[in-house]
Parts: sequence; structure tokens; C-alpha cells
Amino acid sequence: MPFRCLPDPLVSALHLSAGQAVLLDPAARADGASCLEVLEGIARVYCPCEETEGMTLAFLQAGDQLRTDRLCSEGVCLEALTPLRFRSDAEPIAGHGFDPVNEWTLQLLRIRHLGSAEQRLHALLALLVRRLGRRCGNWCDLPFRLTHERIGELIGTTRVTTTRLISRIRRAELLVVPAGESGLRLAPSLVETAPLAAG
Repeated sequence: MPFRCLPDPLVSALHLSAGQAVLLDPAARADGASCLEVLEGIARVYCPCEETEGMTLAFLQAGDQLRTDRLCSEGVCLEALTPLRFRSDAEPIAGHGFDPVNEWTLQLLRIRHLGSAEQRLHALLALLVRRLGRRCGNWCDLPFRLTHERIGELIGTTRVTTTRLISRIRRAELLVVPAGESGLRLAPSLVETAPLAAG
């Protein structure tokens, strides 16, 4: 996925349209910036390295922070999954001990260790809805979509297998992709019965 470098100097509000990405390169941040904070929207944090093929590390939403002084030497990219507004001049919240990137990485690793691709997909969809979605009437809404290729990367399977599994869930009327909308709807029963639901 193409990306651009995060602009200097530090700014209190940057905007990205859905699908745009920026590189957070700690070596290029001569201004000493150490923290980015999401103000609105949802973002995916991923590795830009060719070797890892855009491996997803985390998802961030409003209020989440990303410590740029703790990135690997290659940096990471921030991709807007929905229209995104963030600041690059945030002060790290001291003493709260919670790091959303580490938490997401742990949850995604737990999912990757489930026995079957079907279990991994089920757990991933439920995790995304619980953390980034909301209950809306008879459905749970997720405000963005991921490609089948990206879902395959997250659950450790191919795009073809992912498409087959998603088709099965749609035929069971547990997942709806509304025409003309950017999100998904999932049946609450799908979310509630997922492996690792308590995690």
C-alpha cells in the first residue's frame, strides 16, 4: 500500500481520508516527537517492510495513543480505515500502563493460534466489533471493511479461503454487507459465541 511521510513540524490536527496512509519514521522525527493521538476515526497500524508484507500490528480509535519513540527502526504506517483526524504533538499519558498497540498485537497473536481458519475468522470479526463497532438494533455495526486479502493476513490464511469462509457466514445471515455503505453488520449471536470472547 502506498504511503507518504508524516509531515513536519508537529501539528495538533492532521486529516487523512479513508484509504490514505502515512509513514511514522522515528529516525526522521528530528523534532523529538514521541506520541501520536487519534482524535477521530479508526486507523490500522502496520509494518511498511517488504519482508512483512504490510503486517497489521494494531487498530487505533479516538483517544488511543501511539508512542513513536518505541517503534522499530523501519517505523510503522498509519492507514485511515475511516476518515481520520490525529495529532502528532500529543503528550504521552503518564502512568496509565495501557498501550493499545501492545494490547492489539497480543489479541491478534491469540487469534492466530486458534486451531482452524473458521475459528480465527470468527474470533477476529468479534474482536473488531467489540473494540471498534457498536450495537445498533438487531445488528452490530463495524464502521469499515477490510479486504479479504487483509483478513487473510490477520487470520493466517489465503484470500480464497477467507472469501469462502465469509460467504458461508453471509449465507447463514450472520453478516450483511449493506450496498453503498462503508461498513459491515454482524449478528450479535456471531459476536457473542466467538472463540476468545472474554479476551
